Amino acid sequence: MTAVQAVFSDLEEMHPQLFNVYTTEGKEFINHFHKYLAIEKEQIVKAYGEGFTEGCRYATGFEQTLWEDDEDYYEKTFKPESNEKNNN
Repeated sequence: MTAVQAVFSDLEEMHPQLFNVYTTEGKEFINHFHKYLAIEKEQIVKAYGEGFTEGCRYATGFEQTLWEDDEDYYEKTFKPESNEKNNN
């Protein structure tokens, strides 16, 4: 779980009305703050790609192709529900 996901989880527990998609308040809250999950995802994907590339360059002296792409790393690491679907 990422830091932003943890914050949203705590907020949902403390203020469930903010996550009610059937109310105007809930829709506005989710639509407005969902962008931060997307920003965090972009940062994680970018950091993974840069770290993997630099790690390969350091270890081998040349760049290797990724074993899995950056997006796949994010999905496997921070989206456990997608792992369950893929394993069934």
